[in-house]
Amino acid sequence: MRIDVFTIFPEVITAYCAASILGRAQGSGAVEVRAHDLRGGADDARRTVDDSPFGGGPGMVLMAEPVFRAVEQVPDMPHPLLLLAPGGRRFDQAVAAELAGLPGGFSLLCGRYEGVDQRIADHLVDGELSVGDYVLAGGELGALVVIETVARLLPKVLGNEDSALDESFSDGLLEYPQYTRPAEFRGWEVPDVLRSGDHGAVAAWRRAMALRRTADLRPDLVDHLVAAGVLSEGDMRDLAEHGYDVPSGAAPG
Repeated sequence: MRIDVFTIFPEVITAYCAASILGRAQGSGAVEVRAHDLRGGADDARRTVDDSPFGGGPGMVLMAEPVFRAVEQVPDMPHPLLLLAPGGRRFDQAVAAELAGLPGGFSLLCGRYEGVDQRIADHLVDGELSVGDYVLAGGELGALVVIETVARLLPKVLGNEDSALDESFSDGLLEYPQYTRPAEFRGWEVPDVLRSGDHGAVAAWRRAMALRRTADLRPDLVDHLVAAGVLSEGDMRDLAEHGYDVPSGAAPG
């Protein structure tokens, strides 16, 4: 999969994507991340890409002309081109799965300053993404979040192909608690079931713990799954026993 990123800080994208999982993924050919400098679209000696907003106000805005030019200099970039912006579609694991399924990859445009000229949003990009309801200095961190989340879903990126299927949000729930050696630490012991060797019991425990942990920490996620009718009768029973108020009339999937 190829992912192109347009930014005024291409070195930030390149450096991060050369490390750890993304670095190995690029080395194996599973992912290719190309960072393009928006300043390459500027036409003055100072390589200016921003200007003050019409109508006044604080801060600067990315100008349409250099951004359009920088993007159009890469005619083979993969589509869709998505702008990282606070008003965009909320990025989550489901959106990551959609992007991971695109045959040709996708591209990301990182906003900066007070945002981008609206004509960029209206006429250049194919859509917008938001990684959360908070303000960052620019879209670079958001782009890295998107790249890493999507890359983890691609074949041969993770050492264990089942890892991405067993993580938080993969099935709408938070992940179950994890333990490793030693079996006892400062009086706190690993649950016996995890040391039993009974794979069926371990799987049942992990499912129950994922349900309970999600109900405790993110009840909104459980509410959504209950409303969608995708939880089993056993799931619903376990939630009720744990104290979750299962709505009357809710049917198991």
